Amino acid sequence: MTTKNPPTIRTSQRPINEVSLNQESWKIFQIMAEFVEGFERLSNIAPSVSIFGSARFTPDHPYYILTEQIARELSDAGFSVVSGGGPGIMEAANKGGYAGNSSSVGLNIILPHEQRANSYQDISLNFRYFFARKVMLVKYAAAYVILPGGYGTLDELTEILTLMQTNKAQQRPVILVQKSFWEGLLNWFHDTLLTQHTINPEDLTLITVADQPKEILDIIFSHYETRGSRMEDHLFLF
Repeated sequence: MTTKNPPTIRTSQRPINEVSLNQESWKIFQIMAEFVEGFERLSNIAPSVSIFGSARFTPDHPYYILTEQIARELSDAGFSVVSGGGPGIMEAANKGGYAGNSSSVGLNIILPHEQRANSYQDISLNFRYFFARKVMLVKYAAAYVILPGGYGTLDELTEILTLMQTNKAQQRPVILVQKSFWEGLLNWFHDTLLTQHTINPEDLTLITVADQPKEILDIIFSHYETRGSRMEDHLFLF
């Protein structure tokens, strides 16, 4: 009987690049610093509403104008308005919030294109890391208002829904604005995700659709009045 020799295990003889390793380690402290600053600066803005949407809409676009109206009404109703701090829908949100009675908050991200900080921010933070910024957009909000947008907006929307679906965040209003824009996606959720059993029927109830600023305020207040709870108690659970 022929016996086989055990396989030879090859190991790399290349030395570890200690400089590169140290640089990677220091990123941990950069990430920690972003979280610490975010927690300190945003812990007192409640109640607040986070507004999401595309950076590409110009000030004369109907979605920009509508966002500014929504943010102004939210601000006058006592909500701090929080956005990603850039142009487009983010600028409209901060502009409306800045003109109102409450704080306008911009959580800016450093990007090679598209992102520039708008000038309508009472509180302004800068982030290198998307995930740290998204935590801050989610954590302190009593509700989420999502205007038309692209991949970034969809990423934020689905992350919020996932946190609620998995009970990592308590249920809060998730309001899609402009039914005509979102209808195709919602139909796909119902006709494909639900029928293929990748979501449950109750997951669809996490989303509400509205077209007018007053509808949005009514949805938010109704949500908390029905539950008899304070908006400040509904924080991201971690």
